[in-house]
Amino acid sequence: MGSEESSEHNQLHFLVVPIGSPGHYIPIIDIAKLLAQHGVRVTIISTPVNTRRYGSVLDQAIQSGLPIRFIEFPFPYAEFGLPEGCESVDDLPNYALIPALTNAYNSLQQEVEHYLEKLDRMPDCIVADSFILWPGDTTKKFQIPRVIFDGMSCFTQMCNHVLYQSKVYENVGEDSFVVPGLPDRFELKRSQLPSALNPNLKYANDFFEKLRVSESEAYGVVVNSFEELEQAYVDEFKKVRGGKVWCIGPLSLCHNDESEKVQRGNKSSISKHECLEWLDSQESGSVIYVCLGSISRVEPEQLIELALGLESSNKPFIWVIRAGPNTKKVEQWIDEQGYAERTKDRALLIHGWAPQLLVLSHHAIGGFLTHSGWNSTFEGVSVGVPLITLPLFQEQFYNEKQIVQVLRIGVSVRDQKVGEHKSGMAIKSEDVKKAIEMVIEGGEDIRKRAKELGKMARNAVEEGGSSYRNMTRLIEDIKNYART
Repeated sequence: MGSEESSEHNQLHFLVVPIGSPGHYIPIIDIAKLLAQHGVRVTIISTPVNTRRYGSVLDQAIQSGLPIRFIEFPFPYAEFGLPEGCESVDDLPNYALIPALTNAYNSLQQEVEHYLEKLDRMPDCIVADSFILWPGDTTKKFQIPRVIFDGMSCFTQMCNHVLYQSKVYENVGEDSFVVPGLPDRFELKRSQLPSALNPNLKYANDFFEKLRVSESEAYGVVVNSFEELEQAYVDEFKKVRGGKVWCIGPLSLCHNDESEKVQRGNKSSISKHECLEWLDSQESGSVIYVCLGSISRVEPEQLIELALGLESSNKPFIWVIRAGPNTKKVEQWIDEQGYAERTKDRALLIHGWAPQLLVLSHHAIGGFLTHSGWNSTFEGVSVGVPLITLPLFQEQFYNEKQIVQVLRIGVSVRDQKVGEHKSGMAIKSEDVKKAIEMVIEGGEDIRKRAKELGKMARNAVEEGGSSYRNMTRLIEDIKNYART
């Protein structure tokens, strides 16, 4: 055995298993890169479309010598009634197919196990998205530790944990209730809870019960957060998980090169040059960046209210227009009403995928109007940008509470209640305008705290920082496990 082959054989080897959803795939690809930067050999289990879509962000890392590779398995579209080429949630023609997509990912177990059986040496650890169940069985079969990643903060993990344990939400109707047993006091409504806590969803209940069992059996959890951001919740979550919790974020900060920021997630529908040229022409801290996530479920009427609120704010803005199957309706309204023409002097409209990290990192950005998904939220936190929250579903309402009430680095659109309308889930243009004004014109404390957190985030991932140390601890932990 040559010296190079020998060192590779002795090198720790992690198998990384993502699921097809941008909000899950992008950060787990970042985890792969971080592991490799810390000297671990990484193999990413992938499918053809996802390798093309997400692999390019790692091209430079691989070319520079980082030990990362993709192993592709064919995706069973026909078997699960999926259109050919649909390997990610945001590519599905409708969201009723999400269970089929999840089942298709869970069906890859046998082929992956055949691949593992042919290896000279088993991987030392499997890092898997928590929504994929088979790695739990596979790691038991081959006696490998499994570390899960589910893309949520420790705050959200603890919200789910205490609510599942207490069931306090079961008899409250639509009244607000206090989330019990947490370091901070805040209220939620039943309509703001994720589907994992909805007793009326039979399929979801069975699936989430399997997830809970699977998660409880995992060796540990990696979290896209940093300890200083939410120390009290990290401590509580460690108690729940027997100490095996490693906060290793912000994962987005592992990309320093501009081209990596542009490629992250999908091919951008606007050139880097065009985007930066527009941003460079704006005053520092003046621009609102608006993006409601990769799987936006907002109705066209609501997006029109959002558009009118952006227009009436008289602030420069970048709006990423994405509404899934409803995108054409929104774009038709923009054309017919002359919206683009009216706002052309202070608006950049992006149709499709935007280079979000590149945009948020620019000094012209003064606020980020977000659906409050954790990836987007945390990308805003990591660069010190104040947030304007407009949660739509799942744990996004938890994230809003963390941003607005606990961290105090943002304002909620729905908290503004300018008009006589019922607040509910509705978006009103006046509320959007008021929230923007609060952040850009009046939010000095919010802006100051956001900047402080951005600095803390950068310190956390640098050598000696808390996230850097946690990644080192995780690797040492797996090394010690492999020796026993």
